[in-house]
Amino acid sequence: MRTRSTHRRAIAVLAGAMTSALLLAGCSFEGDIQPDVPPQTTAPFADETVQQLTDAVTHAMGITGSSGAIVGVWAPWSGSWVAGLGTQRPDGGGEVTDDLVFRAGKVTRAMTCDVLFEAAAEGKVELDDSIAEYVSGVPDLKDVTLIELCDGTSGIGSYAGQLYSSWLSNPDRVWDPRYLASFGLGQPRTSDPGAAYRDSDAGYVLLGLALQRATEQTAADLIRGYVADPLGLDATALGELPSSGVLQGGQSVNNAEGALDCAQPLDLTGASSSSGFTDAGVITDIHDLGRYVQSLASGSLVEDDDRFNAPVAVAADAPSWYAADGGALIAGSLIGQYGKVPGYITAAFADPTTGLTVALVLNNSAADAAVGEYLAWELAAIASKTPASAGETAPEAGLPWTAEQYHAAIDTLAVCTPPAAE
Repeated sequence: MRTRSTHRRAIAVLAGAMTSALLLAGCSFEGDIQPDVPPQTTAPFADETVQQLTDAVTHAMGITGSSGAIVGVWAPWSGSWVAGLGTQRPDGGGEVTDDLVFRAGKVTRAMTCDVLFEAAAEGKVELDDSIAEYVSGVPDLKDVTLIELCDGTSGIGSYAGQLYSSWLSNPDRVWDPRYLASFGLGQPRTSDPGAAYRDSDAGYVLLGLALQRATEQTAADLIRGYVADPLGLDATALGELPSSGVLQGGQSVNNAEGALDCAQPLDLTGASSSSGFTDAGVITDIHDLGRYVQSLASGSLVEDDDRFNAPVAVAADAPSWYAADGGALIAGSLIGQYGKVPGYITAAFADPTTGLTVALVLNNSAADAAVGEYLAWELAAIASKTPASAGETAPEAGLPWTAEQYHAAIDTLAVCTPPAAE
């Protein structure tokens, strides 16, 4: 069992940090807390870099059947690029702009853990409390702690694989979080608590239920009060997408002949976020997402020196530089999350030292969620090698992979044939 220290960052201390904070290019945030990363140069990326980034995104759009994508890449020493690409629908209709809202997916996990750490700092819970203290009907989980749910080391299973087809066939259904969790709990535990990582959506749902009980607040109120409001994330909330200003999301499904129809995806824009709850139920926009992942990586929102200090391998055959801890994934020097929900594939990663940040969404969820992660890593590799603008200094350390490596990895996950180049 791992015990961690927790203490909330005093607002007074933040005043000095604001001068070194990274304000995402072209955006103004009114939160009290600023990401503690290097300041962003006002210079744009070179045209060559923008073309490389654009080519990488359009390549991923083609093999996933995504008609649209929204991307943000920030390299504080060199430049930034934030853009909406493609169209809302495959038929060419609807402009994609960088202010559209979409579902953040598994980034919700990190936010749920933010709430856990903050609630612990306030004495409302202890990180090593048993989940059984807050959620009834799970006596066999007395040995599972809140922090193990956050770290992904509870050994509990997942529900998405068992319910995903129902989300497509009945996207409007409102799902009870206890019912969702029951599908994960029905699977055999694969390890003793704290021993190994297991991707468990049910674990984050249980953690959300526990935090609701401990604080006597709804999960939506917790995300707003502990995450969105302090960071000034006006587009970020746990709940449903608004009626307008939204990136339309869909999923290609098989046609009558049994082949995947990449030209006419099933519209899932209005799918209920209740299927994600505190695992994947948050909505956001690209500017909020970039700012959030910077705050996550730099520890600006939750000050806990141990949060990412005991990473666990994601899988036995995973690269040595890839691990999980504190509700996030750690890839080399990058910290973030990725995943998919009906209609969207998302990813966001940031380097707490250099400030290098990538955030993205693709609007077709037919492909494996790993496409989002691989694309984020490809974009990060491209941006990491950009030269410093006037008066800036490029970081010396690089990433343990190349852009070409993950460009090729994305090809292995293709579900659609990209349109022929004109």
